[in-house]
Amino acid sequence: MSFFPRTFRSGLFLGLILAFAVAAAAIAYERYDTHTLKRTIRRDAVLCGVNTGLPGFAMPDDKGNWSGFDVDICRAVAAAVFNDPTKVKFVPLETTERFKELRDRKVDILSRNSTWSMSRETEYGLNFAAVSYYDGEGFMVRRSRNVDSALELSGSKVCVQDKTTTQLNMADYFKVNNITYQEMKFDKVDDLLKAYELGQCDVLTTDTSQLYAYRLKLAKPEDHVILPEIVSKEPLAPVVRQRDDEWLLIVKWTIYAMLNAEELGVTSKNIDEALKSKKPDVMRLVGTEGAYGEEMDLSKDWAARIIRHVGNYGEVYDRNVGVNSPLKIPRGLNQLWNAGGIQYAPPIR
Repeated sequence: MSFFPRTFRSGLFLGLILAFAVAAAAIAYERYDTHTLKRTIRRDAVLCGVNTGLPGFAMPDDKGNWSGFDVDICRAVAAAVFNDPTKVKFVPLETTERFKELRDRKVDILSRNSTWSMSRETEYGLNFAAVSYYDGEGFMVRRSRNVDSALELSGSKVCVQDKTTTQLNMADYFKVNNITYQEMKFDKVDDLLKAYELGQCDVLTTDTSQLYAYRLKLAKPEDHVILPEIVSKEPLAPVVRQRDDEWLLIVKWTIYAMLNAEELGVTSKNIDEALKSKKPDVMRLVGTEGAYGEEMDLSKDWAARIIRHVGNYGEVYDRNVGVNSPLKIPRGLNQLWNAGGIQYAPPIR
């Protein structure tokens, strides 16, 4: 016989169910709402997933110091959060593991020449923050072939990295244009390049930015030419986990701040003068008007920190992949919208 009335036992049972439900909800909330900013601050560093080695985008030197366009995106986030662009730990990731490592919280942000597509958001539970680099798939061949167009590649053996959008785009392009080809697929970039250099395939295909970078790795870069065709849309963007809106805002607006800074003529060299500006749009950018940084749990001068330590978008582009780099990739689509390109940032206001 129970010593408790039936109504008490019923209430106790319902209370236990409610407690279990609350606990389960808390576990689920912690699983999905990742609180990346809080953990990043406690750790005192941003964990940044990057390419294992791509000239101009992410490359370590012999002392383990990283540089490149994608590297600077993460340094800019660190500058916004910590006022210190060195507070980044770079984690080199292979193509096949990059999204899984982000989902598993091995990194806070994936800044690794990754194409924004619908399925990658819906299937992987990830968010692409903002387009940092507009790219497109191209083809590289040996100059000795005297090929001027991708339409002349019929019968070629084509080296491509497996399980990438590159592989799918190539198949679409060749099918539409009735071009026969033999696919030579590889999991790792090093194997891909080795096969191409050894002549196991006639053509190497990937994002055009990567072709410029890979060409520098070949024994005789001048013996290879990148064909003019761009056969796909490859909007490259840093990636974060879903259900972490605060962190998404920070990464997204880091890129937008760099673009707005270039449009307004604010650079790492004149940032001190910009802090004295009375122009409303410059004042909002550098934090002397409004509380835009504080609304993201950052400081008022969050964007000024980015520009001072890393530079505006044009500075980052030019030194890593543009006119001041070995790659010398034309800005093209990555020019600002008012200079013939399509890079366009929402206003800070």
